[in-house]
Amino acid sequence: MLGEKWIIDRTPSKKFPSYTRGNAADVLADPVSPLGWSLCWEKGVVLGCRDGFVSFGVFDAEEYGTPPETFGMFGGYFYNSLMQARLMGVRMPGATPEAIDAAYFDNTPDVPPYVAEPWHDSPKHEAKLGETMAYVMSGEVFQPVEDQKKLAQKIRAERPDLTKLTDAQLVARAREIGAMLVSLFESHVWVSLGASLGPGAVGAITAAIGRAEDGVKLIGSVGDVDSALIAIDLWDLSRTIRNSAELTAAFDAGADGWEAKVKGTAFEKALDDFKFKHGSRGPNEWDPAAPSYETSPRLVFAQLDRLRRQSDSADPRAAATRNSAERERVFKEISEMLAGDAETAGMFAAGYKSAAVWQQGRERCKTNNIAAIHEVRMPMRELGRRATERGHIANPDQIFMLLESELDDFVANPTKFTTVLAEREADHKELATLIPPFIVNGSVPPLTQWKKRGQVDVAPVKVGDVLKGTACSAGTYTGKARIVLDPFDPSGLDAGDILVTLNTDPSWTPLFLAAGAVVVNLGAIGSHASIVSRELGIPCVSSVTDATLRIPDGATITVDGAAGTITINSLA
Repeated sequence: MLGEKWIIDRTPSKKFPSYTRGNAADVLADPVSPLGWSLCWEKGVVLGCRDGFVSFGVFDAEEYGTPPETFGMFGGYFYNSLMQARLMGVRMPGATPEAIDAAYFDNTPDVPPYVAEPWHDSPKHEAKLGETMAYVMSGEVFQPVEDQKKLAQKIRAERPDLTKLTDAQLVARAREIGAMLVSLFESHVWVSLGASLGPGAVGAITAAIGRAEDGVKLIGSVGDVDSALIAIDLWDLSRTIRNSAELTAAFDAGADGWEAKVKGTAFEKALDDFKFKHGSRGPNEWDPAAPSYETSPRLVFAQLDRLRRQSDSADPRAAATRNSAERERVFKEISEMLAGDAETAGMFAAGYKSAAVWQQGRERCKTNNIAAIHEVRMPMRELGRRATERGHIANPDQIFMLLESELDDFVANPTKFTTVLAEREADHKELATLIPPFIVNGSVPPLTQWKKRGQVDVAPVKVGDVLKGTACSAGTYTGKARIVLDPFDPSGLDAGDILVTLNTDPSWTPLFLAAGAVVVNLGAIGSHASIVSRELGIPCVSSVTDATLRIPDGATITVDGAAGTITINSLA
């Protein structure tokens, strides 16, 4: 039975009172597991976030409390701190809190306005941030991200045979790798904050010359974006299936037994290579309790089964090449327009280059962090498997209902937790039926007052209505809206349909290849749906409030990714 709070929940402090689900549901869409939060986040990511904001120049470490209020955790749901981000807008030369909100968070009316306090202004941090801005706008590659990529690959390549480790050794390995998230996420803060500067400069200049809609074109199709590379690798596997009668028959037989049908083939080797390279990725991948491509063959099957049905015209490389050429054309054209203004032209060129380098770095850094979380997932899954076989817990997933502080006690006396973990698992499932408040401002309503999913009433759309969101990926497309809430059950999405969903993470990327356009309830110009849509060359509008509830499945709509609008042409 759920109480007023979940066991890992925090309490907003007076200094950091406001939190948002904006750009947070891209990270952790579902309620977080107790082990995922207490091991990977509280002891890793949370501390790395603090260190990143400090080294970037936004804060002093002492300005945070203990534990640092870098993120919120309410009702088991993950939240971003508005104050933490807004302080960059206060202290960075030329920025504002409102500009930071626009760059990172959803455009919704219930976001509380920024309220200045005396401690917010800081000449020391302004000077440091000025130095950081100059470095980011130089367009140099942030080397720690590349070094950490090699480290993540090394950890995966040198993973021991987990079945031969003792229970205590499994716990020790999970803790050792979890601790690496401190430095990994410090770099992630750098590239996440830095990735906003180039697009901000480009957007401001294009708006000033009356070409605001070209701003989105100039920050997309930069190439070498890790989240998009997953789609390309899956696409190549899907072409192998499509071009083989034997493999097509194996997939036609369905999700059960398909792996046995491909054993001994070259396709099996290619599939193994894919899982080695991308095995850490999956839905809700920042939580080690979630399944991944390595741990769940059904995830791989679902993605490939959808992609194999696509014609070769959906090849993501063709779209990337086409949009990259358009990006370069627009850049050249606007550069020529600015030729008489050396200062503005220089800022435009710097922003253009910085946007590409730091967006690549942001997605790469995310990949590095997810790889580390996966190497926490694997020993914990092995521990859960053993405990299930021994009859101590009902299923392997219950291991993630432990807190990090309980791991040693569990290893020593697992039967002590049998009933506790079963009860927590039931509560965790109940949390998933609740609607988290979009904004937490000073206090959190008790869980008993949260609405259940399906209880929210919204005004339905009418023909001719124009819904407004955030322009994220340029282009105009008209097609049928398909409401998809599970990336591994996209049965209603046909080639050319418009994908309408709550929010996306990398597990959704292959569906973008099937879609003509993407509309998401949550997100901003730097969120996953926006970045991947730009790389794959399809229109995208984010932050469309209640889009999945207001737009009927099957309605014909027009998505204008440069204007940030959705026009309702006809209802289903």
